Amino acid sequence: MFKAFDGKRIAVIGDLMLDRYYWGTVTRISPEAPVPIVEVDETSSRLGGAANVANNIAALGGTPILIGVVGSDAGGTLLRKTMEQLKFPTDGVLTDTTRPTTIKTRVIAHHQHVVRIDEEVKRDIDDDVQRRLLEFLSKELDRLDGIILEDYNKGVLTGPLVDNAIRLARKRKKIITVDPKSNNFFAYAGVTVFKPNRKETEEALGFRLTDPAQVEKAGQILLERLKADNVLLTMGEQGMALFEHSGEVSRVATHARHVADVSGAGDTVVSTLTVALAAGATVKEAAALANIAGGIVCGEVGIVPVDKSELFTTAEQTDGRGEG
Repeated sequence: MFKAFDGKRIAVIGDLMLDRYYWGTVTRISPEAPVPIVEVDETSSRLGGAANVANNIAALGGTPILIGVVGSDAGGTLLRKTMEQLKFPTDGVLTDTTRPTTIKTRVIAHHQHVVRIDEEVKRDIDDDVQRRLLEFLSKELDRLDGIILEDYNKGVLTGPLVDNAIRLARKRKKIITVDPKSNNFFAYAGVTVFKPNRKETEEALGFRLTDPAQVEKAGQILLERLKADNVLLTMGEQGMALFEHSGEVSRVATHARHVADVSGAGDTVVSTLTVALAAGATVKEAAALANIAGGIVCGEVGIVPVDKSELFTTAEQTDGRGEG
């Protein structure tokens, strides 16, 4: 199965971001306020949001087709340059002069987050930008092996864009997976896999997932309400719960050995899940592999893509699903 990952073309539609990092040390508290003074040793930039999903797809051997927007600013220029250096197709990345590029700046000292600064506009993209994004998706559709809708509530995945993207995917029988956020949580009807986390699910359904019975209730509600083929509920240290349209429910234990930073783990999970499905894995196999991938990146500080060799080796050692 793993060899079949290579060359899979996966469209990623959603909120593209630039992640900036200030890495340093803290030796004293500011005399101006009770806050640490971080002496910066290094700065770096990485792909974030939907762009990090694309980075994970590429790390797994696939080809990400990015569909989203950047601003006409220095952040947008750097984001485009980074994607082009990684040889990602960027024809589907539009410049929207009415909004800035979304940038998350993290200050990290001694491998710990000190503060995060967000530069963003959350309003919906306008009708013309939505139309252009959908036109690009329609043009690429026959060459795609799967589609990921990656929502960070930054305004790209509007209701009409979501509806039309799912309609196009279902019409052409394309795999379509979703990493949702709160604004459009129930807009993703009819997808292949709907992958919310525990917090998002609790907020959407209005009850806590404190025991297995509540988790199963939540999964069944989402399956029925969204008419999804599958629901994969991620629950951090408690692993995942997979709900299939057939009625079968599976639990997947966490593979996180050491949690240094959970940033970007959801991106890695949905990327691995989708590439594995496109490569011919069953939804159970894809979920198990995605769970291992998420555990691996939780051991790293900052947003990083999964290491393909480590993922495949760990999967083979764990349950033999690497054979094929």
